[in-house]
Amino acid sequence: MRHGKKFNHLGRTTSHRKAMLSNMAASLIENKRIATTVAKAKALRKYVEPLITKSKTDTTHSRRVVFSYLQSKEAVKELFGGISEKISTREGGYTRIIKTGNRLGDAAEMCIIELVDYNEIYLNDGGSKKKTRRSRRGASTSTPTAKAETTEEVVTEVVEVASEAVEAESTSTQESDDLTKIVGIGKVYQGKLNTEGIFTYEDVANMTEEQIQLMEEKYTFKGDFKDSIADVKKIIADKKA
Repeated sequence: MRHGKKFNHLGRTTSHRKAMLSNMAASLIENKRIATTVAKAKALRKYVEPLITKSKTDTTHSRRVVFSYLQSKEAVKELFGGISEKISTREGGYTRIIKTGNRLGDAAEMCIIELVDYNEIYLNDGGSKKKTRRSRRGASTSTPTAKAETTEEVVTEVVEVASEAVEAESTSTQESDDLTKIVGIGKVYQGKLNTEGIFTYEDVANMTEEQIQLMEEKYTFKGDFKDSIADVKKIIADKKA
């Protein structure tokens, strides 16, 4: 019986599991971010974080110990180079697991495991946030009027943000046209045109010869794209009439 044994074998033999975790750790160190299942990511975290801690002491012994686990000179060089400098002030928790949903087919839980100090978005958000300290002493000194004022300010900010979002949605819906009415353009090609910054009939009609040639080279349309532009001009003329 294996009661209380939380070790995850990942459905592999010992040698296979060690080789897999070694390869995944080397890939994580070299690429800073990999996609895998949640079970493998949790096992990889226990495997790679002690190696990252080991890189803080840059000695020949430490390098040999880490190489015995990774079996990759490039990964060892990267770990003792740029990564060890970035994580020098961090006491642990070098990796982050972000769940991305279930995989098609077997519905396995998928995730992205990454090195915390290499995610610029999280670092920028963390630096911009104000640190607030909450204590019971502060709560006792605050008056009900002050609380009411703060709540009113929060409500007004939320209302302003919501109104701005509604205005942005209304303007975007007003400015965009249904480009699927053009001959030879369906929903897929409408999305491609939108990615190129073309949303209205007038945008299509005002395209230059160079833009038309680039679009024809980049995407394969059902018919001649110039015929589609001629059809757009007819639509605009009908609208004005």
